[in-house]
Amino acid sequence: MSLKGHSLGYWRLKLQAMTLLVFGRNASAERTFDTMLSLWPGDAYALASRAHVLAARGARELAIADAQALVARHPQRSAADWFNLAYLLEEAGRYDEAIPAFRRAVELDPKLDRAWYGLGLTLIRLQRLDEAVEALKHNTQLQPMSPYGWYQLARVHLDRHEPDETRKIIRHLHGFEPKVAAQLERETGLAP
Repeated sequence: MSLKGHSLGYWRLKLQAMTLLVFGRNASAERTFDTMLSLWPGDAYALASRAHVLAARGARELAIADAQALVARHPQRSAADWFNLAYLLEEAGRYDEAIPAFRRAVELDPKLDRAWYGLGLTLIRLQRLDEAVEALKHNTQLQPMSPYGWYQLARVHLDRHEPDETRKIIRHLHGFEPKVAAQLERETGLAP
């Protein structure tokens, strides 16, 4: 629904929900989102916000249902919507479902480094190591100074029996994250 299509009542409820969230009254905010969705089914803001509140209170399956409804009704709205769904699915161990959601997130925003990282981790869990390397390479290109993608990429290279690639990463990490490089050396038994 467009901004023009929302009534004054919608904006009042939205402001109420945001205020409740600011003051940490998540249960009350969740009830406000319920009201919004009963009046405006499929509203993107209410679905995304309720999914977040549900996830925060540990109601993962309900959060996933809202996130799925959000991307079904608003598939082009935001790469972040797809990332959030993928993250929830991955957290729930639903890896085969998480992968297409991560891929859709990076289709919509190829620079969404955390989606590339999540995709890489999910592919690792499924032992799809060749695909994981590609995803993690995207992540490290977008976040070259973050050790997380590099660490996972080194581990995947080791699992693929590519110790020279792992050594290159350890050497690279020594330049800006010596503690992570040392950890990899201890874990792998490889020196740069």
